[in-house]
Amino acid sequence: MTMLSTRRFLQIAGLAAAGLLLAACGKKEPPPAPTPAPVASAPAPAPVKVYVVGTDAAYAPFESQNEKGEIVGFDMEIIKAVAAKAGFEVKLVNTPWEGIFNALGQGDRDMVVSAVTITEERKQTMDFSDPYFDAQQLIAVGEKSKVTKFADLKKLKVGVQTGTTGDEAVTKLLGKNSTNIKRFEGTPLALKELESGGVDAVVADNGVVINYLANNPGGKFKSISDKEFAPEQYGIALKKGNAELLAKVNKGLADIKADGTYDKIYTQYFGAPPAAAAAPAPAASK
Repeated sequence: MTMLSTRRFLQIAGLAAAGLLLAACGKKEPPPAPTPAPVASAPAPAPVKVYVVGTDAAYAPFESQNEKGEIVGFDMEIIKAVAAKAGFEVKLVNTPWEGIFNALGQGDRDMVVSAVTITEERKQTMDFSDPYFDAQQLIAVGEKSKVTKFADLKKLKVGVQTGTTGDEAVTKLLGKNSTNIKRFEGTPLALKELESGGVDAVVADNGVVINYLANNPGGKFKSISDKEFAPEQYGIALKKGNAELLAKVNKGLADIKADGTYDKIYTQYFGAPPAAAAAPAPAASK
């Protein structure tokens, strides 16, 4: 190798070594940051339970249908308030009275909220919530009728709604096979029959009778109370053995009574809180 070539080689080698040295002394790049672990998302809230409520929506002011077909009334306001307190929702289904308890027993309805009187007989096949309304039967007659008490109906034609406690009371008075008992699918139909003269009297739940008379002043009716009619209470009916739902309903009822919601709803429909309206109580039951 010539002297020039050797020198040139050494220069090049020296430059390369200096470059490597400078690179080694330069600032080191930080290692890449580790990829963060994915944040676990919060579990989705459990869906709100929806219970199907059967009601015979032909029983104003407790349950009826408005012009939009919506089911409205005192009972509906109560069960919605109970559901809100107890943390569930309700789906209201219009259900004929004649089959309403069969629908409950078969599981097609989770509850029946339809001015249902609590009776010992009914307790054999269904469970009831704590009572939420006091009630009593009432007699409706024409304004010129001479009827003054329940016993006066013994020889008259009497209209009742099939399967109600009014039906039971009249059956005891007139006899099981009496042809003078005229049974109807709903109390308003029985009262229409009274208006047309097809029956002499109607025995039904007092809240419904009072509501009907107030909204049909041209019918020329009057109402008669009788101490012979035992006081009644009604509750929310549930399928036998559904203890979980029964506990929820009773808790909701207790809560709306404690915070004033119940009194507010009662006053909205009957003009006064329960204590003030108790004599006579404009209540109802079936």
